[in-house]
Amino acid sequence: MVRFFKGLLAFGVLTMLFPAAIFAAELKAGAAQVEITPPTGLKMYGYADRKSGATGVLDPLYARTLVLEAGEKRLALVVLDLGRVFAPSWIERLRANVKKSSGIDYVLVAAIHTHSGPDPTDQFPPSSGPDWATPILEKVSRAIDEAHQHAVEARLGTGYGDAYIGHNRLRDNPDGTASWFERNPTMIPTSPVDPTVSVLRVDNMQGEPIAILVNYACHPVVFGTDNLQYSADWPGVMDKTVAKAFGGKPVVIFLQGGDGDINPYYAVTPLEQDAVGRRDWTGERIGQEAARVAKGITTAPDANASLQYVEDELPMHLRWDPAQFREAVLESWGPQGAAEFDRQQREPMRLPVTTLLINKRIAVVTLPGEPFVEFQTDWRNRCPVPDAFFMGYTTGDFDYFPTIRAATYGGYGAANTATRVELGAGDRMVNHALIRVYEFLGRLTDTPEDLKKTGK
Repeated sequence: MVRFFKGLLAFGVLTMLFPAAIFAAELKAGAAQVEITPPTGLKMYGYADRKSGATGVLDPLYARTLVLEAGEKRLALVVLDLGRVFAPSWIERLRANVKKSSGIDYVLVAAIHTHSGPDPTDQFPPSSGPDWATPILEKVSRAIDEAHQHAVEARLGTGYGDAYIGHNRLRDNPDGTASWFERNPTMIPTSPVDPTVSVLRVDNMQGEPIAILVNYACHPVVFGTDNLQYSADWPGVMDKTVAKAFGGKPVVIFLQGGDGDINPYYAVTPLEQDAVGRRDWTGERIGQEAARVAKGITTAPDANASLQYVEDELPMHLRWDPAQFREAVLESWGPQGAAEFDRQQREPMRLPVTTLLINKRIAVVTLPGEPFVEFQTDWRNRCPVPDAFFMGYTTGDFDYFPTIRAATYGGYGAANTATRVELGAGDRMVNHALIRVYEFLGRLTDTPEDLKKTGK
């Protein structure tokens, strides 16, 4: 059964075709969550050397959604307890469903990146097994409808904290190479990492929390290849920890950040070495800090609330020589990986990047893959507004986006087949979003200054 929560977010109206336009309207928000745990037996996401499909459920998987409304304009954010989002055709069907049922103008779909969930790519093309993607689509559609139907007025606030649960898993060597650094049980600091816990709290007009969004960057990979049970990994524990601190009332939504090179300290812990306990420690550490921050946030309505957004598709090329890349994929991932490359190969690739500006003070950028953590800190440092949130694994999956420097050192996600988009793609996407924010603020226009001076 869908569990829904009422609320209005002090956001403004959206427009995709005219991103710089702002409309004054009463603003509402509704939040909902629904269980999406599929049948067991499915292929699991994230580790190529698993020996079988899922055998059980360690903890249920959920879809959590936040619907924002202003007048006739409506937006939905959906976050799935999956390793990656479904294929574009699934997202298109979801958008069509809720456009018809609730008049939702735009839907953002993100994943938390757990490596203990089913593999969405196994559905496209459809596998020989059960169709589990369509039932999830129907559940998410209903959850969005519930959130829309019960949206009421609310107010908004942000806050920040710090927590260390992981390390940079690519260790630089003196000879200019990088070494894989999967686990760090000693918790010896490595860099770069971003300990920032960013929190967005949505209250009703009585000051009661209806939704709490938590943005952080760390791979959900406490469980390793020997775990064959579905789990949201540490983000699921984080969600429960924050919700419990508020009496179980708000919907808690985890926004995965730039975790491309960040692992938890206790990554890929064998089950016999208390992987469940390590998972709980990791999630509780983030959850307790997020709850502390959320409790200290003072929310307030905005008399001039606004929300601007645009989704742009940026054309990108393959980073590697196609023939050599296919040969490397065949060697590393086998015939199935090579067949997947053949199916997906397009030039240029078109990467969806969404930029949002909320109340002219909260900026959000979404990237369709696994960005390295420095893109997150760069976005926050350069953004011209007080609050900047950064999301990966949203509206697509084009693998890793390393920094140029990381690519020169090499390593997994930096210079192997796990990265396929041209070098510099991450920089280009962040720069593009920054330009959009300045346009939303009216500080960049399509009119040259000298034309304004002459009055022509």
